Amino acid sequence: MSIPGIDNWLDSPQGHYVMAWEQARIDTMVADLFGYNALQLGLPKFDLLAQNRIPLRQIAGESGAVDVLCDLRELPFSANSIDLVVMPHILEFHDDPHQILREVERVLIPDGQLLITGFNPHSLWGLRRRLPNRPDAFPMNGDYISVLRLKDWLQLLSFEVDRGNFGCYAPPCEQERWLKRWNFMEAAGDRWWSFAGGVYLLRAVKRVRGMRLILPPWSQEKLPRKALAALTQKEFEQRDQ
Repeated sequence: MSIPGIDNWLDSPQGHYVMAWEQARIDTMVADLFGYNALQLGLPKFDLLAQNRIPLRQIAGESGAVDVLCDLRELPFSANSIDLVVMPHILEFHDDPHQILREVERVLIPDGQLLITGFNPHSLWGLRRRLPNRPDAFPMNGDYISVLRLKDWLQLLSFEVDRGNFGCYAPPCEQERWLKRWNFMEAAGDRWWSFAGGVYLLRAVKRVRGMRLILPPWSQEKLPRKALAALTQKEFEQRDQ
């Protein structure tokens, strides 16, 4: 399914503000990740894998100029075949986020990397969508997922959350001049209220629980050695006869 209004938002000052922060953070995280196959789900206007060194990098999605056009709930990739998946703002704007996560877990290799960006409900952005007369267009029309809630979902799928970042502390202004006026909040937010950033980036690693090998009780207890008794001269002579 396509996300209504997302293209107009990406071309707006607000969209540039958010995506500039996300692109910079993702570039840093993916630069040192290696493997054979990397996958970006959605947002084909932005190449979030540009700084990654994996040879085969593809963008999959349900609309737009993607490399693989598909239903994100049924990814056309083999199990345990993808080394890295980047998911920018997919879960909070899809009606079946759990199934998408299950598919991502299926296609990722053991110890594969997953990067997720989302809008933070515990922020000025989340507060704006709860106020009267909120805008109905993207991104206020999403079902924002908190970091704690997302961590719970990931842990149920055997993911281990490695690290996370919050950013975009300015209010959700639509004009560039107002976003620039609130620029001082970026440094202050990182220092004093980092959990209240408008967006977050979460990194998780797929873990596969190892099996414990139970061996049958082949070894038996060793029998005690017989004590060696000294022979008398008479017994020794009788034994030689």
